[in-house]
Amino acid sequence: MSRPMALLDIITAPDPRLKKKAEPVERVDAATAKLMADMLETMYDAPGVGLAAPQVGVLKRIIVVDPAREEAPPAPLKMANPEIIWASEETKPHEEGCLSLPEEYDEVVRPDKIKVRYIDENNELRTVDADGLLSVIIQHEMDHLNGVLFVDHISSVKRSMIMRRLTKQKKFEKLGKRHALETA
Repeated sequence: MSRPMALLDIITAPDPRLKKKAEPVERVDAATAKLMADMLETMYDAPGVGLAAPQVGVLKRIIVVDPAREEAPPAPLKMANPEIIWASEETKPHEEGCLSLPEEYDEVVRPDKIKVRYIDENNELRTVDADGLLSVIIQHEMDHLNGVLFVDHISSVKRSMIMRRLTKQKKFEKLGKRHALETA
C-alpha cells in the first residue's frame, strides 16, 4: 500500500541551514524513499527542476531532479549520496535559479558533462551520464549538499546584491505576517 505524498516547506535564503553540510545516507530504507517521493512532489509543485534535502530542512545527501520540460513525460531521478566520478574539462555557462533564492537568476559556469554514481530509491547503486541541463541541475543540487548556493559561484558584488534583496524580502514577509496577526 503506498502512502500519500506530502508537500514539504522549502527553506529560503538567507537561512543558516542552507550553508550546512549534509550527512551521507547509510541505506535507502522506506523512510528515505518516502522522503525522496515527497521531495519530488514538492519540487514539481514549486515548480522546479531539482531539490536537495537541505532545502527542506533535512541534512542528508539526497537530491531529486527532473529536467523534462512541460511537454515531455516526467524523467525523475532520485539520488542518495550522489558523487561525481568524472567531469568534462569543457565548461558551459547556464542561467541558474533556485527554489531557495526565489526569483533570483544568474549565469554560472560548470562542467558540461558529468558521470554520477548514486544510490536510487530502491537502494541500488547506479551511474548516470549527464550533459546539458541535466548536468547543470545535478551539479547545482549537489552543491546544496555541501552548503553551497549558486550565488557562491558568481561575483561577490552580484551575490551581496541578491542576498540583500532576499533579506529585505524576508523582513517584509515577517512584518506582513505580524501585522496580519495583530489586526485579526
